[in-house]
Amino acid sequence: MSAGRTRRVLLWLAATDATFTRGRLQGREVLVGKCIHCNRRQTIACDGEPLSRATIEHIIPRNHGGRDTVDNLAIACAACNIGKGHRLDLRAFSDPTLQRVIATLQERRRERRREPPEWLDLPPWPGEQEEGESEATGDVGEPASTGAQTATSRSGRRGRGRGARKKDR
Repeated sequence: MSAGRTRRVLLWLAATDATFTRGRLQGREVLVGKCIHCNRRQTIACDGEPLSRATIEHIIPRNHGGRDTVDNLAIACAACNIGKGHRLDLRAFSDPTLQRVIATLQERRRERRREPPEWLDLPPWPGEQEEGESEATGDVGEPASTGAQTATSRSGRRGRGRGARKKDR
C-alpha cells in the first residue's frame, strides 16, 4: 500500500472510530484515539499522517481472506499489530485462539464504529475515484462493510507470508 493510500485509510479509520476525538498538537489539527488492542494513545493528523506508531490492523488477516474494508480494519499501535501478526496470523483459520482474537476485535470495532464527523473533510476511500481521477483500485475495498468475511483469499492462495509488506499490517 502506498504512503498516500495508507494515510487515506488511517484517516478514514480514525474518523469512523469513536475513541478518536479532535485535538491539536504542535499547531496541527489531529485525531487522538486508542489502539484497538491495548488502548495506547494513537494520534493521526487530519491529513492522515500517523504522528504516533499507528498502523493498520487487519482484523481478519489478509492471508485468511481479510479484506481492506472499514469493518475489517482498525488502528493499532505497531507493537500490538506486529505481536498479533507474529503470534496468530499464520495459524490455521480454524485455530481457536485466532478465532477468539478475531471475534474480540470485531466486537470492539463494532462498538467503536461511528459516522465520520461532519467537520472532517475526508478524501475518497482509496479505490473510489474523485472527479477527474483515475486511480487503480488494487485490493482496497469499499469504506462500508461488504458483508461477511470469507476464510479464503480471492485467489485461493494462502497469502504473502510473514515478511511481506509489514508496514501495512
